[in-house]
Amino acid sequence: KQWYQRRVRARIKHVFENQNAISTQCMEMRNLKPPKAQTIGNILQKVNTKIGGVNNIATDMMNIPIFKTPCIIMGADNAHPAQGEGSRPSVSALVGSVDKFACRYATQIGIQKTDGKKVHSPVIESLQAMVKNMLIKFYQSVRVKPQRIIFYRDGISEGQFYQVMMYEVDAIKKACLELEKGYNPTVTYVVCQKRHHTRLFVQNPRDGDRSGNVPAGTVVDQGVTSTTDFDFYLNSHAGIQGTNKPAKYHVLVDENRFPADAIYKLTYHLCHVYARCTRSVSIPAPTYYAHLATDRARAHLSSAKYNFDSSDGASSVGTGGGRPPRPGQSIEEILRDISPHDATKNKMYWI
Repeated sequence: KQWYQRRVRARIKHVFENQNAISTQCMEMRNLKPPKAQTIGNILQKVNTKIGGVNNIATDMMNIPIFKTPCIIMGADNAHPAQGEGSRPSVSALVGSVDKFACRYATQIGIQKTDGKKVHSPVIESLQAMVKNMLIKFYQSVRVKPQRIIFYRDGISEGQFYQVMMYEVDAIKKACLELEKGYNPTVTYVVCQKRHHTRLFVQNPRDGDRSGNVPAGTVVDQGVTSTTDFDFYLNSHAGIQGTNKPAKYHVLVDENRFPADAIYKLTYHLCHVYARCTRSVSIPAPTYYAHLATDRARAHLSSAKYNFDSSDGASSVGTGGGRPPRPGQSIEEILRDISPHDATKNKMYWI
């Protein structure tokens, strides 16, 4: 039953978002009988966001020196096919703020061929075009060119840092020059990691929150961090049960020369503008959004009725069969089939 519900939901999203530029909200009746105020409130937060509304603004964030000049906040993630999914392409997503409060975001989707490889490229190969389109959307909305780019990247391991950073920062720079000769906004490139085994504890139980965890907003930048690189741990959310897992951040490029406290505050404040809830979350909202957009793009890929052959020749992915890509069909053609409608890209349809 759950598989069927996921299949129906994915098809609904594909038809409305990709073909008709209509935002949808799916609900299960069992969650509405009887209706609960918290459930209704959560649904309304999602609906309001999808139609262009703003649920909350971190006003203190505007006092950070970072926002004294026009600034765009971007988040990026990519997802690779699992073992056995054959030649299914990797899917990537880029989200970028389109208002001065960094609360509303637009989306760009990209895909890249894997050809059945077991080791997939960690870089987002189409990032240059995606960043270019995102900068255009920012200008169309705010009517000013961003002079600073804050880029949060998810989905890479420490062994891939140098390769990904070199390629993607260069792609960002090329996208800016492609828009206008001499246009060179400063870039701060931050990697967000959740897959680690570090936990933070208070020495005195009285210093912890109600669940015994370190208070939300706790930063650790020495002792358990690198002595040569700019990295830190941030526990940005209040724990409900069990021990919190703080997110780890690596600042790989900082052309803006921000003070460390400014990066900490920005990252912490961005954890408060996540549109699905009224509390802070464990990672910055743009990183979270990029992950959601990637998941939605993978669902669109399945709902587009594509079947990619698995390594054993059997039909692999998709929500119920479908056609294989045409012989010679380019990745750009597949991308057009699965990309949201142009009007949908300016909405947070994946929330």
